[in-house]
Amino acid sequence: MHMIKKLKRTIVFVLKIALFASLFGIFFGIFGIRNPWLFNFSRTTGVTMVTFVVLGIALMSVYGGYAIGAQKSKPIVHSMALATVITDLVTHLQLSIMNTSEKNNDHFVYETPHLLLLVMVLQILVIIFFAYFGNYVYFSIEPPEHCCVLSSSRESLGHIIPKILRFRKQYEVDEIVRYDAENVLDVIERNDTVFLYDVPDEARTRLINFCYQRQKNIYYNFEVRDVVSEGAGTVTLDDETLVMYMAKDLTFEQRIVKRLMDIFISLVALILTSPIMLFCAIAIKAEDGGKVFYKQKRLTKYGRVFEVYKFRTMKEENSIHKSVTADDDRITRIGKWLRKFRIDELPQMLNILKGDMTVVGPRPEMLENVEKYTKELPEFSYRLRMKAGLTGLAQIGGKYNTSPRDKLVMDLLYIENYSIWQDLKLIFQTFTVFLKASESTEAFGVEEVYDFDEDRGKRRKERIQKQEEKGEVDHDSHS
Repeated sequence: MHMIKKLKRTIVFVLKIALFASLFGIFFGIFGIRNPWLFNFSRTTGVTMVTFVVLGIALMSVYGGYAIGAQKSKPIVHSMALATVITDLVTHLQLSIMNTSEKNNDHFVYETPHLLLLVMVLQILVIIFFAYFGNYVYFSIEPPEHCCVLSSSRESLGHIIPKILRFRKQYEVDEIVRYDAENVLDVIERNDTVFLYDVPDEARTRLINFCYQRQKNIYYNFEVRDVVSEGAGTVTLDDETLVMYMAKDLTFEQRIVKRLMDIFISLVALILTSPIMLFCAIAIKAEDGGKVFYKQKRLTKYGRVFEVYKFRTMKEENSIHKSVTADDDRITRIGKWLRKFRIDELPQMLNILKGDMTVVGPRPEMLENVEKYTKELPEFSYRLRMKAGLTGLAQIGGKYNTSPRDKLVMDLLYIENYSIWQDLKLIFQTFTVFLKASESTEAFGVEEVYDFDEDRGKRRKERIQKQEEKGEVDHDSHS
């Protein structure tokens, strides 16, 4: 078993190669029946195959790839399927273009779409198999990490514990203690992984140093200084090495490129989604006869106020501006469907075209929320350094009920790591929101409250002692 663990990376690599080879074989095997030239060694064949390989690898990298062991099987299926479908569409289009010749088609023909559909169905079935089989193999080799959670309050535990418990195959929570407990260092010693959540600065630094010394895996929540570190580099002055942080702002060239991207994407999106928007308008009007669109004041760069356009999802007579809660009776029937798939936000393409918003940027918050959140988190105003966006890290990685603190961290990480390439990645990743619609649109509800469990720690300690007496503990099995 110990030898198999050492071969874990090799096994994962072999599974990745086998999966990609299967997707490649299905595409070219099926299309090769109708296009025999694909089985011949030629420049045309090489270009087509290179397109599939390069684009496939690039998109899988954008969407997270075959992340067995790090992700649950369902998200892996979503990300791999989305990357593969886009790769298929582009390569198939290229195939159709290359078949436009005197020998095949004298004009462009989008060939055999039914074969493309068959290819996609078979590939998705293969992806499903490899996702579930891969995770089964991985977790058969790698048991869950023994974890302890150190925090400052029951409320903080209620925020982090449910998130850890969603990954039971990766993490086994053995002990939950206060960060200032007398035995906290002993607790760290007997666990593989340490979660530090909402721990005061001085104590967090001390505990991180101890974990680093003992080579423990460490997870801790972001603070503003951590965001600064993300965007920082190093500089050596004479013989002194310093952390170097340069204040971030878009260059003139970045502003031009970003604005041109906004205009192009918003125009194309408005044209392509016009049938969907027309259907939504008719459905909203038919339900209660009220207004189709809803305007609300939001904040954008440097605190400038603008009116955001959305499809109306709430009853028109309700004028209360507050965040949506679970089972909110203000939402209309068609509104629930529009919010679930984020279709209510399509009219914001008009805001982007006008220049009020950008395609990728921090989420535009309601004025009431900004005032409230800034009182609790003064750093919340830092996110106004960039124009509000339709999509972004917070919109993709977060949910409607994601805490303001977590939204702030994601928005600041986007600002500190800004690049045109990051914008392109986030635009592609936006499609994953539709695949996890039920999760991303969770509304605000009641937070669970967890308590510190000293008895659990004692049971864990007793179990280790018994295993040591029997010689069952492998001290080298975890870092």
